[in-house]
Amino acid sequence: MPKLHVRKGDTVLVLTGKYAGKRGKVLAALPAEGRVIVEGVNIVKRHTRPSARMPQGGIVEKEAPIHASNVMLVCSKCNSPTRIAKKFLEDGKKVRVCKKCGEELG
Repeated sequence: MPKLHVRKGDTVLVLTGKYAGKRGKVLAALPAEGRVIVEGVNIVKRHTRPSARMPQGGIVEKEAPIHASNVMLVCSKCNSPTRIAKKFLEDGKKVRVCKKCGEELG
């Protein structure tokens, strides 16, 4: 399974498309498809039938996945979009590090 550069809970900046320039939190990462679901980005309308969960039915707006290459991680310390580097700690753990400020990312 291919790896993604972002994880659930990360703040990202959308680089291309209709929502370019918008920031949001990653709600779900789908590594098998190479896609992520970002809060408030790529909103689609789904027509749903009445069900036990939703007795009313109707038109529901929800976020659809976008390709992971179209988002860039935002560093929490320097508050700017950045690439990530991998770094090994003394105890052998591998962590993500901001390329701009060197801050450890989640």
